Amino acid sequence: MAEISYINENEFTAKVLESELPVLIDFTAAWCGPCKMVSPLVEELAGEWDGRALVYKMDVDVNQATPMQFGVMGIPALLLFVNGEVAARVTGYKPKKQLQKAFEPHF
Repeated sequence: MAEISYINENEFTAKVLESELPVLIDFTAAWCGPCKMVSPLVEELAGEWDGRALVYKMDVDVNQATPMQFGVMGIPALLLFVNGEVAARVTGYKPKKQLQKAFEPHF
């Protein structure tokens, strides 16, 4: 499993919107039970996607403007950005196979 870094709103444009690789953002919060359930799956995917995609987490309690900008209404919310655009979105806990099916066709 890969250790996933947290990013903040100041880093979002450079690390996500301007990235040459697809970027998955896990919008999360420390108090969120389903977020804790999906986190190990996201870490596994980050390891499997090494070199093909980047994966970051963003704490929605600390960074509120970015989730609002992209219509994140519930967490966990996983958004895949390709060329600065949202290419795929999964909200709530889903099994790993469903996450792979949603995101991997985009890279």
